[in-house]
Amino acid sequence: MALIFDIKRYAINDGPGIRTTLFMKGCPLSCVWCHNPEGLSNRKQKLYTRKKCIGCRTCVEACPQKALTWTAGGIVTDPSLCDLCGICVEVCPARAMEISGTEYSIDYLMKEIEKETVFMDRSEGGVTFCGGEPLQHPEMLLELLRRCGELGIHRAVDTTLFARPEIVREVMEHSELFLVDLKQMDTIKHKLYCGVPNELILSNLHMIAEVGHEFRIRIPLIEGINADEENIVRSAAFLSSLPWKHRTVNILLYHDIGKNKHEKLGTVYNPDRYPMVTPSEETVQRCTELFNRYGIEVVTGG
Repeated sequence: MALIFDIKRYAINDGPGIRTTLFMKGCPLSCVWCHNPEGLSNRKQKLYTRKKCIGCRTCVEACPQKALTWTAGGIVTDPSLCDLCGICVEVCPARAMEISGTEYSIDYLMKEIEKETVFMDRSEGGVTFCGGEPLQHPEMLLELLRRCGELGIHRAVDTTLFARPEIVREVMEHSELFLVDLKQMDTIKHKLYCGVPNELILSNLHMIAEVGHEFRIRIPLIEGINADEENIVRSAAFLSSLPWKHRTVNILLYHDIGKNKHEKLGTVYNPDRYPMVTPSEETVQRCTELFNRYGIEVVTGG
């Protein structure tokens, strides 16, 4: 069974063409700006949207574990009592409760993927496995990749590359494209902002480039984190040293959409209050020029 927290259809920014994107729960990184924090945990989680709640207390009365309490700030869940049965989700008339993470069989997921093949074929699209980190679930991922390959479906894997090299190699054999975020070149800063050092990531990226496997680099550009000249120059120098045909970087401008999701999860967004800011047009232009000096094209977005 695969624990999936979202299935996005008609996706156009997760690889070429129109795609179906499967989001798998669980990630070894903990990036402070993560816009899918519900994908960090490899377990089911409950989300609560205070703005939707009408205060009817239906969920409180229905909860068999008596894990819910009504307060002035809305519904509070006692995690020591909640077993994520989902009854509160079912009875909530305002849909203020939801469970993130649903177990699906591989057969079920393949049927869902096959429904969209007509759109994939017409647009030269395919399937993208995202997360979280799909490489944390190699057995399930590889089975899905193999079965998509048997149907001639283009396969992309959106990955941090923070995984054992042998897993990366095997996934390469059963996919056409890797989508990789390059977040920060300094390993100490990478661990500070993302929870893990970056040596394994850079080593795996170098490996897939040496093998000649297709990959695309995306940089979540964040003023105060990685938009400084030193990091951009180091990123450009590293990428230009790789045997890489595509030689295009997609810059993804920072946004704080993850903040609302943290509120729903009952967790705190950017708890250390790092000064994260959307980069200005001048900053984006400066970064573009620096990459161009190393023969790397820059596309904003995508």
